Amino acid sequence: MGVQFFSRSVGLLVAAAACSAATVLWVAVASDDPTAANAVDEGVLFGVWTYLYALDLPSPRVLLAAVALAIFFAAGIALIERRVTNKSRRSSDYLATPLAPKIVMEATRGVFAGPVAITVLIPAYNEEASLSATLSSLLSQSHRPERVIVVADNCTDGTAAVARSHGVEVFESVGNTKKKAGALNQVLARILPDQGDNDIVMIVDADTTLDAGFLAAGVARFTSDRALMAIGGLFYGEPGAGLLGQMQRNEYVRYSTQIKRRRGMVFVLTGTASMFRSRALRAVASSRGDTIPGNHGDVYDTLALTEDNELTIALKSLGALIISPSECTVVTEVMPTLRSLWVQRLRWQRGALENIGAYGLTPSTLRYWAQQLGIGYSVIALTAFLCLIVITFLSVNHWVWFPFWLSIGTVFTIERVASVWKAGWAARVLAAAVIPELLFDMYLHAVYIKGIIDITRGEQGSWGHVQQRSTVRSIETG
Repeated sequence: MGVQFFSRSVGLLVAAAACSAATVLWVAVASDDPTAANAVDEGVLFGVWTYLYALDLPSPRVLLAAVALAIFFAAGIALIERRVTNKSRRSSDYLATPLAPKIVMEATRGVFAGPVAITVLIPAYNEEASLSATLSSLLSQSHRPERVIVVADNCTDGTAAVARSHGVEVFESVGNTKKKAGALNQVLARILPDQGDNDIVMIVDADTTLDAGFLAAGVARFTSDRALMAIGGLFYGEPGAGLLGQMQRNEYVRYSTQIKRRRGMVFVLTGTASMFRSRALRAVASSRGDTIPGNHGDVYDTLALTEDNELTIALKSLGALIISPSECTVVTEVMPTLRSLWVQRLRWQRGALENIGAYGLTPSTLRYWAQQLGIGYSVIALTAFLCLIVITFLSVNHWVWFPFWLSIGTVFTIERVASVWKAGWAARVLAAAVIPELLFDMYLHAVYIKGIIDITRGEQGSWGHVQQRSTVRSIETG
């Protein structure tokens, strides 16, 4: 009962923490002694446009409070995360952290478990429209997988036929009611017992195409580092879907850039394409119901809405070393409509909150709690900023420009453009326009708020389906 109450309260806890942080900054601003405003001056641009400007600056006290809060949060989380990571790598507690690098290295010292062999599993629910492209990208890899299995889950179309036409195996789920996670658990229960410790299981979504060198880069990493337990792909959005699609592509490019700056230290092993040592998946299955949530013997927790995020937390909780190398990239679908985007992102948000609620506040989940807190603070900050802009616009007779805030906005815009520069001119122009992406962020903030409300009210989460590419597609592939 206590665990269920905590899980339902996790959204409120995050919201309360974000509001508290925002209140601290507000108190610092409100308690500042007001100073006389500088006179408003008039300027002329190109001898045509007359404008008003003022040289007012925030007080040093307010600036110091804002900067100190940002540094305290960012530096504090980074230092704690580094300490947690180092402690996990040195752990000798086999029961709590059986996948810790120190334990794995000691167990495999002087033991040759054979060459790295890859078995690819492709979970598919009515995916005949996109499966062919996925299989073609796999079978044309510079390092071809030893085995490819399409996991046809309750399919009513030609998914299985498309798979067989490419010469790969087909596993059809039996009586599965647990979506993608349930289908994968069925096939993993069959293949994992026969896998060697050096064998790799790769999960690839049926709407994903891999870079030609993905598998070769992954095998090289696993071969050179015995302690490495999992590799995730850096994902980019497919072309199309107009302005909405470009916004998602910009979002994915920024995320990939962030992971590269962290030298591959990944937040989530993406469900689009990730590789796992069989040893790691067996450790997860045997730990379920004991040290991590889930049913004993299952690799995936079928209660989790976001199985990729949950599996990442499970592996980290067991001490596993995981990365997303820059050489391992994939292209995945983007949502074509606001409705389909809403369903996809609400599932992601609900899943993230439910996952940290299930695991609680632990060293391994600290980063995820901080991430949710950061989103909550962003919701408050952006909403307040836009409301103040609207109120100001409606209250004044003449618009007054403030050079200080213009310079801050310019730096913000430059960063937004630079972060998507490699994605091409369409991405750069969209980022430079600023307003469309701010509206996109507001839309995602609405999803965040809806997720908190739903989880607090105890509403049942769902995967959802959208009509796309002439077939019914499950949004769970995100």
